[in-house]
Formats: sequence, C-alpha cells, structure tokens
Amino acid sequence: MPQPPAPSAQVTAAEISRIAGVTRATVSNWRRRHEDFPEPSGGTESSPLYDLESVRAWLASRGHASAATPSEELRTTLRLHAHGGGTSDLLLLVLAVAGRSPEELTAATQLPDADLAAHAQRDAASTSDAVPDAEQVHFETGDAAALRALYACVRDEGGQAALGVLAERELEDSAASGAYQTPVPLADLLARLIPGSPARILDPACGSGTLLAAAARRGARELYGQDTLPVQARRSAVSLMLTAPEATVTVHAADSLRADAFPGLVADAVLCNPPFGVRDWGHDELAYDPRWAYGVPPRAESELAWVQHALAHLTPGGYAALLLPPATAGRASGRRVRAELVRGGALRAVIALPVGAAVPLHVGLQIWVLQRPEPGGPERKSVLFVDTAAVTAAGRGGTAVTARTRGASRSASPDWAGITARALGAWRAFTESPDAYEGEPGVAHAAGVLDLLDDVVDLTPARLVRASPAEVDPAELSVEADATRRNLAEAAKSLARTAGQKGWSAAGASAREWRTATASDLSRGGALTLLRTLPDSVRSRGQAAGGGDGMPETRAVLTGSDIATGSGPTGEPMGLYDDTAPVIAVGDVLVRAVASTDGPMARVAGKEDAGALPGPQVHLFRPDPARLDAWFLAGFLGAEENIAGASTGSTVLTVSPGRLRVPLLPLEEQRRYGEAFRHVHALRAEARRATRLAEETARLLSGGLTGGQLLPRGT
Repeated sequence: MPQPPAPSAQVTAAEISRIAGVTRATVSNWRRRHEDFPEPSGGTESSPLYDLESVRAWLASRGHASAATPSEELRTTLRLHAHGGGTSDLLLLVLAVAGRSPEELTAATQLPDADLAAHAQRDAASTSDAVPDAEQVHFETGDAAALRALYACVRDEGGQAALGVLAERELEDSAASGAYQTPVPLADLLARLIPGSPARILDPACGSGTLLAAAARRGARELYGQDTLPVQARRSAVSLMLTAPEATVTVHAADSLRADAFPGLVADAVLCNPPFGVRDWGHDELAYDPRWAYGVPPRAESELAWVQHALAHLTPGGYAALLLPPATAGRASGRRVRAELVRGGALRAVIALPVGAAVPLHVGLQIWVLQRPEPGGPERKSVLFVDTAAVTAAGRGGTAVTARTRGASRSASPDWAGITARALGAWRAFTESPDAYEGEPGVAHAAGVLDLLDDVVDLTPARLVRASPAEVDPAELSVEADATRRNLAEAAKSLARTAGQKGWSAAGASAREWRTATASDLSRGGALTLLRTLPDSVRSRGQAAGGGDGMPETRAVLTGSDIATGSGPTGEPMGLYDDTAPVIAVGDVLVRAVASTDGPMARVAGKEDAGALPGPQVHLFRPDPARLDAWFLAGFLGAEENIAGASTGSTVLTVSPGRLRVPLLPLEEQRRYGEAFRHVHALRAEARRATRLAEETARLLSGGLTGGQLLPRGT
C-alpha cells in the first residue's frame, strides 16, 4: 500500500521574511495585496503558520530567489527532510568534512542523489569512533537535500555554524530544556582564573564544550567532558575536535554525579557551569559517596555536590572554577558544607558577576574558585571576595559604593573587559601574597577564615567587600561630589544644545519608499567589502581572513559591548587572531553580530577605533566612499527592522550581515541622511554621558549622606 507523502514543514511570517530576504512588513503586505498568497495551514489567527513548500513555490513564481544564509537553508531543509537517523550521523559528517577545501565540498553538492548519499556515508563512517554513543552511519537517497545543505553550510560558514544548527535541531526534537551556552567571554574568564598552564582539564557538565574550548585556547592538551544530554556530549566532542585539533578529546554522555565516567581521573584543573537548583541529583543513593569530603550535600544543595565532585577530581594543589547561583553562598541548608570548605582551605575566592552576565539573566551569578589542599601544604588563612558589579569611585580617599540599579543592569550588555580586568587583577594580587593583600574598598576584600565561620557562613561578596564609613574622608568625598556635580551640569547643557538642533521634517501623507539591495549584493558590486572574524574551524583549514597587517596580539579588540556602550576598544585578542585578521580603519562601519535592544547596533569607526581588531561578535563593513556614505550606511544597517529581518535563531538572534538591506540612493542624498544619523549618534553620546554623571553624582551624595561623611544643608 503506497505511503502518503510526508507533510511539509510549517513556517511563520518572520521565517518567510528571512527566506525571501525582505522585512516582516513586506510579508504582511503580500498577505493583504496578493489573493494567491498561500493560506495559513496552521497556528492561530494572531500567529499563523504557512506550508513551506507552498510559500517557496509562490516566491519562485514571482521571481524571488531565496536570500537565506547557508545555515538558514540547512535549518529549513532539516525541517522538510528529516534524516531518519537523527542528527548524530550528520554531526559525524560535519567532523569529517570540516577540513575539506571549498572545491571538494562544492563537488560533493553536485553529485547525483545516490552517489551523494554513498559519498557522505563513507565520510561520516570514518569518524564514528570519535563521537559518544554514535551508531552505525546510514544515509539514503532521500537524505540528499539535507546532505547538500550541510556540505554547503560547512563550505560557506564553517563547521561550527553547521554544528550549531544540528544541535539546535536535536534539542528541539528532544524533551531537553535548560541547555544554555556559556558566553565566550565568561568562559575565557573562568579559564584565566586557573593559575599556570594546566594540561589536563575536566568539565563534568560540558554542554556544548565552551569552557573546554577556552581551556584549549590557553594551551590545555587533554580535554575531558561529560554531559547528561547525549546531544550535548556529541556536539561538544565534535566542536572541540574542530577548534582544538591538536588536543586529545574524550567526552562521554552520562550523569556525572550518579555515573562518573572518569572515576580515576586526576585533572590539573576543573571548569564547570553545572545545572542549578536540581533536587533529584542523587542525594539518597549517594549519601555515602567518598567524594563528600566536606560533608554530605543537602538535598536542596546540588551545587555543593558539584563543588565537591570537582575537588575530588583535582590533583593536590589543582584549581577549579565553577559558575554558581548566588543562593549557594548564603542558603541556610548549605551552611555546614560551606564552613568545611572555608575551614579546610578549599575555597579560595568568590567573585560576583553583574546581573545579565549569563543565563539566568535576572540573577547575578558567582564564580567560585577552589583549590584542592596539598598534604602538608601552607595554611590558608583568608578567602578573596570580589564584586565585579561594584561601581568604584576612584577618589583619593578610596571611596567606593556598590550601585545596583536592577533595571539598568538587566538591559545593559556586560562590560566583559571591565569585569575580567577587575576579577583577574584582584585574584592575581591575592594569589601572589594572600596574607599581605589589602584589597580595594567596595570591590575586593580578603576575609579571614575565622571571621567567615559565624552562625550563617554567608559568603556573598557584596556583603563582605563593603567599605567601612570610617575609611572615607569627609572633606575628600565632598570635593569629589562637587566636581562630579559640576561635570553633570555641563553635560546637561551640552545635551540640551544637541537636542535643540532639529534636522528632519515630515515625509508627507505617507512614508517614503525606496528600492533596496542586500549587503551581499553591494559587496558583489564592489560598493563595500564585508570582513568578519572567521570561525576557528575555517581558520584551521588555512584560509586567510584578508586585510590584516600582522601583530594581532598587540592590538585592542572592539567588541559588541563597545558598540552598545559607545566606548573605545576594550577587548583583548586572547589568542583568537592570526596575522591575516582584518584591522579596523577610520570610516569602517561596525555592526554587532547578535541582535539586541540594549544600545545601538552599528557605528562608524573613528580615530579611537582605528588599528583595533573587530571582535568575534562584530561584522565589519568597509564602504567605498565614492559610492556609499559611511554614516548613511551605519544608520540603515543598524535600523531595528533591518536587524530583525536579517536575524536568525531562537534564544540568541544572530545577525546575517549579507542579508541586511540598504536603500539605493544617490551619494548626495546619502550624505544628507548621513549627517542626520551623525546627529543622532551625537545625541545618544551626550545622553549617555549625562546619564552616567547623574548616576555617579547621586551615588556619591547618597553614599556620603548615609555614611555620615556629608550633611544636609543647614545642619
């Protein structure tokens, strides 16, 4: 009996806009104006879904070629032509072909369906032993569409991009939840907190392998990972083999607490971002486990089980850095275990991060740095506490007050350069001389072990780094507050002058419309050049980024956060660049690679940016000044609707630079728009400066009044 055809995938209006390379408003207009536009095949009245094949046929009938990126094409093809073996076979295929040349990958896409399936099966089978729980590979003729899309994605965007799409797809198909990637700057910070150059690294909750990749960038050559989710373990293994081909990678899929895959492993260091708030972690069956050297973790304290699991795998003197929720530092149920960690010298530092540094974004997470005590080693008399969310007033009297504006902290991008500098600066000074470390009032403090062992053993940094009012000189604070107030008054006047300049007029009865072209089209026509930081998997194939002039490690890096906050380049190369990396020049247009509403998405590079490297999350557009005005280009590339139409992803929206659209206008008219966008940039900068000074003035005055250094008028 013949089988009915498999149903086509369904897409939203937003997905249609990405496929066609138009805005969502254009799709809405198509629905209203064209009677033959496909009818909804599912969803709701407010969020309809459309049959993907019907949409593609309609677009083709009107001459709309697909503008989707290779990764978006792969994502769509997987929805239409799901491979019967799941994504495991395709993960193996990514690993096998990531090192192939573009010519070899193109040749594979041109094979007949049957030959392509056989070719891919041979490729994937060659790496089956490298991936956890990989079964025998089998591809059929019906998989050809997905295979072609995968080869094309690896060729054009690199193995990591294809890997991300496959892992995302498998997580959607499974019942797994709560799988979030550790931000790369945070992973780098955890890796840099480990002193020396450890070679053997373990991550017992490795997820996608971000922490192990950070360790590999710092020279680790033996990488061990374990994760409860098989898809994450497979993704981690493949990702690490792509980014660290010189390292030995061993990854297993199992619950690290209940079924430790490395019971005899003694690691030089442990990095971990474990799951939070898990009650069913094995409390009852693991009650007599030898790992609990500092006390049996209570049922509600799974995080303290992970802490002791990490310590149990360390060589004596080895370090561990774990990302933990703030409740771990103060919950009453964990008091006894915390006390033993402090008393035994295992806990070396607790570093508080600002709200929004990592998921969950509404909570300020903490980094715990631990060290396995050495038999006969030195007595550890203190623990370092650092609050990177603190705003430090650098007055001569050492005044410092922790400012925690919840709403602002949630919306602003983390200042990773500042966070990293503050955390590493305090940690390195403390490790050089723990007993002589004086700290920085309001930011960092080394608390004595005996002082911490009270009735609650609260290890919250914000409580322990507070400056004592007696340490602040009233006269110096008064002078500092008055100087800041005068600066605020001048900034307010400058903002008023900028806001008073009107440089626009109404378009008329209806909004102006214009023809547009994608950035890819403009690049092909020579109007601009698009330069990006290449993925590790592409660099490992020996392809040059182009446009560089050497000395990457001596240059600053301009990050996406710098664009959002309007600061100069604050990042560090971190070994991510070679001497072919593109270098920013005056007049370049810089666009953040991750869509967000927490600040501008684009800006024109000035003199302060020239010579820096674009960060991994930054796209660099270099316009031909004879054809494109830089400020005009930046204004339209960074427009909210433009960014939305060129973004893909679910949790994190990644901007596809080639799909951003630019109006086709004469150069003289571009310059008029450019001048208007330049004015908007100046207005935003003045407003940001005035806001910062207002917050600083209010903080100094409030802290001085409540601390007793300042008195109200007439007192």
